[in-house]
Amino acid sequence: MKNKKWSPNEISRFLELNLLKVQKPGRYIGGELNQVTKKWADIATKVVLAFPDIYDLGLPNLGLMILYDILNKLDTVLAERVYAPWTDMEKIMRQENVPLYALESKTPLSNFDIVAFTMPYESIYTNILNMLDLSNIPLRSSQRREDAPIIIAGGHATFNPEPMADFIDAFVLGDGEIIVEDIVATYETAKQKGESKIEVLKKFAALPGVYVPAFYDVKYHLDGTIDSVIPNQPGIPKTIKKHMVPYLPPAPEKPLVPNIDVVHNRISVEIMRGCTRGCRFCQAGFINRPVRERPISEILNIIETSLDNTGYEEISLLSLSSSDYSQIGELIDAVKDKFKNKNLTISLPSLRIESFSIDLMEKLKNSRPGGFTLAPEAATDRMRNIINKPISEELLLQTVSQIYQHGWATIKLYFMIGHPSETMEDVLAIAALCKKVLGEGMKVLGKRSKLNVGVSTFIPKPLTPFQWVPIDHEKKMREKQKLLRENLSVKGIKLSLNSPKETIFESLLSRGDRKLCNVIENAWKNGAKFDAWREHFNFEIWQNALSHEQIEKDFYTVRLREIDEHFAWDHLSSGVTKRFLQTEYERSMNNELRKDCREECFYCGILQNYKALRIENPGNQWNCPEITSN
Repeated sequence: MKNKKWSPNEISRFLELNLLKVQKPGRYIGGELNQVTKKWADIATKVVLAFPDIYDLGLPNLGLMILYDILNKLDTVLAERVYAPWTDMEKIMRQENVPLYALESKTPLSNFDIVAFTMPYESIYTNILNMLDLSNIPLRSSQRREDAPIIIAGGHATFNPEPMADFIDAFVLGDGEIIVEDIVATYETAKQKGESKIEVLKKFAALPGVYVPAFYDVKYHLDGTIDSVIPNQPGIPKTIKKHMVPYLPPAPEKPLVPNIDVVHNRISVEIMRGCTRGCRFCQAGFINRPVRERPISEILNIIETSLDNTGYEEISLLSLSSSDYSQIGELIDAVKDKFKNKNLTISLPSLRIESFSIDLMEKLKNSRPGGFTLAPEAATDRMRNIINKPISEELLLQTVSQIYQHGWATIKLYFMIGHPSETMEDVLAIAALCKKVLGEGMKVLGKRSKLNVGVSTFIPKPLTPFQWVPIDHEKKMREKQKLLRENLSVKGIKLSLNSPKETIFESLLSRGDRKLCNVIENAWKNGAKFDAWREHFNFEIWQNALSHEQIEKDFYTVRLREIDEHFAWDHLSSGVTKRFLQTEYERSMNNELRKDCREECFYCGILQNYKALRIENPGNQWNCPEITSN
């Protein structure tokens, strides 16, 4: 029965009989407001966009929604969606041998031409394998027949895709807009010519930002480090440079409105992409360079159209740092003025302390959420110099005092422990600073003031200045967390800490190589899935998988990398040179700050890599001196 061909009608009948047996049936039926439905038989190319976690998290994902809009505007392309079923639905599907299907047409994924996964972070890797298996699609690229869908993936985790190299046919590095149209056009042309899958993939590999791992061989030194990653096919580039759009393309005019309550029930508008701050731990800040801003007039049009087409009453203005948008004050004024009769809530989910102003708080006070979030990351000047996030304690305390005075009763602070060279005194300083912040609240609001403190453990990421450094040993992580618990057991302060084993797990996959493909498959076969969910994460499964493959996790996690080591991702380029990252790493070891590159250009490599994209771009801003001044 496993190989039975299920029709959309049969899957619909299955849903009728089983939906009331699962939590949140609305996850599995489709039919949302603004869903796009096309007639299957009339469309040449069928693509399913797959988010490897549940509907509640995947539906509001802006990247997936953008691609859904772009592809469905093409006459020859049909784009549908699929999310990972929760464990209750998966159990029934496996009992009945029902394949994973797309929400719009209820067509099994194996019937599509292309299955495109979003790969935002590493802890969803086993979910991707689980979704392929539920779809009756062989896990490994080498095992798939000619009639199997082509499996592609994009997202931040693709900047080191090697742990998933055996399972994905092609990875897309960088911005997905524009290149996704090139991919389907390339596929359509090859299909019309009757070309084989390998020929299609060769054409994909010629596109900017597309990496086909099967076309590269990895050679290792005797000590397990990588000697080289080289092409094994003629005409394949030695280095894959990320794809980058020169300005932010139009946003979806009709965002999907979910059937059930999801993690973000609101209109999300990307106002800026990229960052100039250079925080040395932040992968997103380096791989999304340069900054591209959306003009205020365009943002207003997006909001107006989205409001008309959704009925939402909350607007989220998204970027890595919304308050770094160069016209943020004018933007808030314009939104509030244009939509003053709409009773809108405006949220800025990412704010920097040093760019935040009292004036901006005044503008937001009538639409404020329940709390206010700031991310100091470290509590001593030495640590702030190391990570390149210069925020003085005085400025932080002034800012939180003003926040409390403007009526916010709850503030959330984010910190990170485990940064390079951190001492226990640096950790104690976090507790001391938190007490001072709460003290500012007590002066203004008394016992009504609250402070939520989230402390994560640093994980070095590829293509950042800290890609060379180890994570703390588990014992050291636990000692630091114990110190925080003991010193922040204070009324009015709520402390949240992440699991050290989750940190080790993510660190393992973040900087792993192709040897981990077998580990991931072994872990999945033994029950690993929904690893991002604390109640499902089972570190013992991963330890057993590592032992089975005779791989030592410490090699990937707590080992200090040599400065000249060849990394698993060195053949993939974010546009920022490895030499620049090394310079930043060396500056961190000397406690040296680097200015915001809007103030002074340090020639990180963007110009060198993207001269071809220096096009006339009226109405948008590069905000990158290396590009605009040369």
